[in-house]
Amino acid sequence: MKIFGASMNPTTLAIGAGAVLLAPIILPFVAGILRPVAKAAIKAGLIAYEKAKIISTEAVESMEDLAAEAKAEVARQLEAEVEAEAIKPKKRPAAAKEATA
Repeated sequence: MKIFGASMNPTTLAIGAGAVLLAPIILPFVAGILRPVAKAAIKAGLIAYEKAKIISTEAVESMEDLAAEAKAEVARQLEAEVEAEAIKPKKRPAAAKEATA
């Protein structure tokens, strides 16, 4: 027998008919089992998302703190270099030395 272009033997037809007849009985049972599993998976995903959000926020704050500390250190270093240059005696050019001599 050919149905929808595929050959069907009696065994396949019996399995299909049995599945159609048992579906109203089996589907609620399967749904009753799968619903809590799906709900638990969704809850776990939400919890993981919230934890990841907290971790990423803390990481961003930590990087901002490190950047602020680095900027402060660079500013202090540059300030120290400017002060060191201001304290050094200025060298007069050779032409200026000859003019005063």
